[in-house]
Amino acid sequence: MQDTKRVKNPGKQRKRLFNAPAHIRHKLMSAPLSHELTASRGVKTLPVRKGDTILIKRGDNKGFEGKVSRVDLKAFRIYVEGLTREKVDGTNIFLPIHPSKVEIRNLNLDDKWRKNILERKQAPTKKVEKPIAKPAKKAAKAPAKEEKPVKVTPVEEEAASEVAEEQAPKTTTTEAPAKKAATKKATKKAPAAKKTEEEESPKSRAKPETSEKTDGGQ
Repeated sequence: MQDTKRVKNPGKQRKRLFNAPAHIRHKLMSAPLSHELTASRGVKTLPVRKGDTILIKRGDNKGFEGKVSRVDLKAFRIYVEGLTREKVDGTNIFLPIHPSKVEIRNLNLDDKWRKNILERKQAPTKKVEKPIAKPAKKAAKAPAKEEKPVKVTPVEEEAASEVAEEQAPKTTTTEAPAKKAATKKATKKAPAAKKTEEEESPKSRAKPETSEKTDGGQ
């Protein structure tokens, strides 16, 4: 199958044109249909064939209307009945015309294949309706995955212990002043307790002496 990729190089374009296969040459021989034919047939262009009636739209012979007598696919030219010129020796020859310069006024439908082509082109093309995209539903929450226990390497354990040791002095330094203040308060309360014990002790000693005196008086 021939490659249909477009080429920008003029040399390659000419090479493809002159070496084109027959089915592509046949398409290159297309000509536009008249307004009446397009309205009745529903087709805008068709390849020119022998027996079609054409009207020349451009060139020196503009306005000439006639029937196609021959189609030359090799030279990409058509020949029309009555369009001739006289040579120096007196003989008449047909003038070659490019199909892009003419307009088809009447179609030759003797070929059943050409009728099938017209029917195929007249058939309305069905437009493919794209489905309307519906908003996606919220996906159900997946069950929470069980967290697997992370294996701690010995190196990580050593690093964690070092971090803990670095943080430990900070906590002890903050707690030390509070402990000192508590001990000072305890020391202040201790002498008061001793005084109360000393005050109570003489009284307790004095009571037995009075009791002895009372015994002697009796």
